[in-house]
Amino acid sequence: MGWEQPAGKHGMKGLGRKSLDSLRVGVVVLDAEDHPVLVNPAARAMGLLRSGGAPGTIAAHPILRTLAGQVRRTGVRREVELDLPRGRAGSAHAPLGLHLRAVALNATHVAVEAADVTESHRLARVRRDFVANVSHELKTPIGALQLLAEALLDATEVPAAEADEEQSEDLLAARRFAERIHHESARMGRLVNELLELTRLQGAEPLPTPEPVSVDWVIAEVIDRTRTTSSAKTIEVVYSGPKGATVYGSDSQVATAVTNLVENAIAYSGEDTKVEITLRQGDDWVEIDVADQGIGIAPHDVDRIFERFYRADQARSRSTGGTGLGLAIVKHIATNHGGRVDVTSTLGDGSTFTLRLPARPPEAPLPLPTAIEIESGATGR
Repeated sequence: MGWEQPAGKHGMKGLGRKSLDSLRVGVVVLDAEDHPVLVNPAARAMGLLRSGGAPGTIAAHPILRTLAGQVRRTGVRREVELDLPRGRAGSAHAPLGLHLRAVALNATHVAVEAADVTESHRLARVRRDFVANVSHELKTPIGALQLLAEALLDATEVPAAEADEEQSEDLLAARRFAERIHHESARMGRLVNELLELTRLQGAEPLPTPEPVSVDWVIAEVIDRTRTTSSAKTIEVVYSGPKGATVYGSDSQVATAVTNLVENAIAYSGEDTKVEITLRQGDDWVEIDVADQGIGIAPHDVDRIFERFYRADQARSRSTGGTGLGLAIVKHIATNHGGRVDVTSTLGDGSTFTLRLPARPPEAPLPLPTAIEIESGATGR
């Protein structure tokens, strides 16, 4: 007993064609000249074909031709998510979200698979817009709270010579509450700013064009930004590594990522310790290590510390005024640059975070005359 094969190659060909036509995903096969030689109905419905140069002919969408060219040139499959506008300019229709995957079938032919992800893109936009709008609205009342707390601190500051004992106790209590309000409002302000930053990194705004970034400048900027917090705990921030290294991306984002790692190391380290920044340079990657002598991370927390709002030590996080977003921001910056961030840690014996960034210019971006690229990357997995 078993599956009965249709007789002859034509039977198999017909069955294969019917199977292809029944798929919900679009499939387009391009030949060496980027002419579509196989197209299923789903691909046609998604608008992946255009009128050809000659009457009665068809051509593949420019995005498909670009992907096919990159696959032939690199030998690596390409995946990209993008939004294609539907209808005429100014149409009320939402753009069509597509996940495209291009794979080489042989030396000349490339198959492109297109999945409709319009709804997930719409939900992601709604979520990002909601977070951004709420965060913007919160900035005004939080700023007002900080100013009012500062005014209360000034009003409760009475010279000791002018205050009697009973009045002094009331003023001390009022001042203590004002200091707490000021501290919590400042923490809330940092939370709102980091939410806005995370929303921007997740795609609410287009990524800047990758440019060469001097790692020497980044390190100097990070040490300057963290000087106040490190001095308050008498923690020494030291750097070792070669000079003149370059990474490619956004200088402000790279500086933010390394600053967040160093500030995190300072927050979870004891006084009179050391935070070491080390650079390792290769042909394709630059790795920046940030090592501390702090409390370390438990094994069951290591895999989750890059999640938003996750705290390995809730009580310690509250005392340090952390928001739980710093490492999530680092992860998104690394991902946006085509790199990654890793951590190795021993509980009670410190942690080492490694930020890996590209040392070479990225591959030329896809030309998207009629689409907005959301996320792209070459994968070999």
